[in-house]
Amino acid sequence: MIPMNAFLDAIQYIVDLGANVMLPIIIFTLGLILRRGVGKSLQAGLTIGAGFVGISLVINLLNDELGPAAGAMAENFGGSLEIVDLGWPGTSPMAWASTMGIISIPIAIAVNIAMLLTRTTRVLNVDIWNIWHMAFTGIIVQLATGNFWLGVLGVVVHAALAYKFGDMYGAVTDDYFGLEGVAIPHGTSAVMGVFAAPIDDLIERIPGLRKVTINTETLEERVGFFGQPIVIGTLLGLVVGLLAGYPIGDSLQLAVEMGAVMLLMPMVVKLIMQGLMPIADAARDMLQKRFKNADYKIGLDPALLLGQPQVISASLIFVPLSIVIAILMPGNRVLPFGDLATIGFFVAIAVGIHKGNIFRTLFSGTLIMSVTIWIANRMVPLTTELARVTDKLGDASQVASLDQGGNPITYLLARGLSGQVGVGLAVIAALYVFCWVYTFVKYRRGTLYRADEPEPETEVAR
Repeated sequence: MIPMNAFLDAIQYIVDLGANVMLPIIIFTLGLILRRGVGKSLQAGLTIGAGFVGISLVINLLNDELGPAAGAMAENFGGSLEIVDLGWPGTSPMAWASTMGIISIPIAIAVNIAMLLTRTTRVLNVDIWNIWHMAFTGIIVQLATGNFWLGVLGVVVHAALAYKFGDMYGAVTDDYFGLEGVAIPHGTSAVMGVFAAPIDDLIERIPGLRKVTINTETLEERVGFFGQPIVIGTLLGLVVGLLAGYPIGDSLQLAVEMGAVMLLMPMVVKLIMQGLMPIADAARDMLQKRFKNADYKIGLDPALLLGQPQVISASLIFVPLSIVIAILMPGNRVLPFGDLATIGFFVAIAVGIHKGNIFRTLFSGTLIMSVTIWIANRMVPLTTELARVTDKLGDASQVASLDQGGNPITYLLARGLSGQVGVGLAVIAALYVFCWVYTFVKYRRGTLYRADEPEPETEVAR
């Protein structure tokens, strides 16, 4: 019998290796369990690892080049916002270093197994790294309530909802993103995606607006070469550079780099799918033998969604737009910063629900980022306390986080279980529950995403 401390130490060691190493190990082990053989399992693991190395390089390019530009733009236009968003690179180490960090992995896996056995989810999650989202919810609830077991409850609730989200968006990931057999049970993309369906249906009922479609395809039809994804990325990168106050030369360099992101990301996503599909097919076959008539999916990182040009386009648009929202929001003190380079994670599912229509994504994305920033502002005391107890505060007096610190589930659980109920909590609860139920009903009816629906008459907004 392996002692629990030794087991947790082994998990900690693997987590410390990072997602690029953790995922190939998991895929290799899963391949052996599914009897794919050592050679095929190793090939699948290494191919997926290579794909995620590629994604990491592209995301690092976003962080290293777009991040400073976004920060400079934030300083230019948001000087009164004194509490800086750490982003997921600053927040995830705090979650892993907390008392909920490593224990969240076996808890989340147990929830996944229980839901598979009870057929309440079809998602087999292998995205162990992103369990940090669930750990963050757990430790924030523990800090808010002073109760360890309520923190564990926070992990369980977040995990259960995430796996259910993977089911709900199955048609979107299959048909729009082309990731057949893959689910995205993610603490940001999935959680915030529920806002898109009500907005999409609302726009569909407004004459004139329902006919407006803007995406890379419609732009390419209208303007030819200048509507291609690489050109759109280049132009958006140039705009961000100029708004950041960069010299022309630096703005042009940023422009070319953002064009490269638009071109390279789909390529590395295809590499991941090449390695994943044999394992995913074997996992589905095994599960379908155990549970009849079910379409099972492998839960993976939402970075796969960034391979869609519309998601990257929306991400670049929402860099300046999120700063504008933060500046205009009454009482807000949070400066979007650390998560600006990967803002696509927040709006990716919405892009899919809107079938890549950037025009509609502007509406749902604005609501998503407004809710995120508003919650992050209210969660500053707890986020700062977490940074303090994990020795990650540094020289800052207060810190914030959009990713997870602005998460409605974390906010509602922390405030609700601690008895801190007010008007703001009631409004967010009513809004989020309505959008969740609305989305769930459409999922159950099979109308959340219909690939065979005729597209509305195209009219590119001028």
